[in-house]
Amino acid sequence: MSRAESTLREEICSLGRSMFDRRLTPGSSGNISARLDDGWLMTPTGSMLGELEPDRLAKIAPDGTHLSGDKPTKETFLHMAVYEVRPQTEAVVHLHSSYSVALSVMEETDPEDALPPITAYYVMRIGKLPMVPYFPPGDKGLADAMRPVFKDHKACLLANHGPVVADKSLRDAVGAMEELEETAKLHLMLRGIPVRTLTPQQVADLRERFPI
Repeated sequence: MSRAESTLREEICSLGRSMFDRRLTPGSSGNISARLDDGWLMTPTGSMLGELEPDRLAKIAPDGTHLSGDKPTKETFLHMAVYEVRPQTEAVVHLHSSYSVALSVMEETDPEDALPPITAYYVMRIGKLPMVPYFPPGDKGLADAMRPVFKDHKACLLANHGPVVADKSLRDAVGAMEELEETAKLHLMLRGIPVRTLTPQQVADLRERFPI
């Protein structure tokens, strides 16, 4: 095993534990993947992000073959769909974080863009948040629905399920996921209160200066 792979395994476990300890995803929900030179690392199916072990992470070959470690997450297909259409992606994080899940079940949520531009950092780290229609757990149709979304965006919300974020590093993906969850929390806290969101011009300026 290369030093780079060993370091990445440790980072997946450390960041997974951090998100779990801060209750960003409950129980055995949520999964993480990260790109290697010779494939991907995936969190195992049924695992708690707070109890990951570096040598038990699943290693996946470029052709999708399970090479070593425990059986990978049953949502491996979800991660692979993102890598397929977004080649610049180095890591994908999917959580069942409470505020984002709440957003995903609200009738008023706009499927074209689930969150308003409340802060500059949300626009810089997430940009726009489309919502993919509901699919039962394990339904491969979800991957087909996600591919066109991730061609143009780095994150999406899965209806009645939770958020998915892709980024240029694992640490960046985790940071963007936290920004998304905090923005969802703010959005729900501010319901019924007049809010001054960023203007379209302010959003356009941020997107030009900080392309996703």
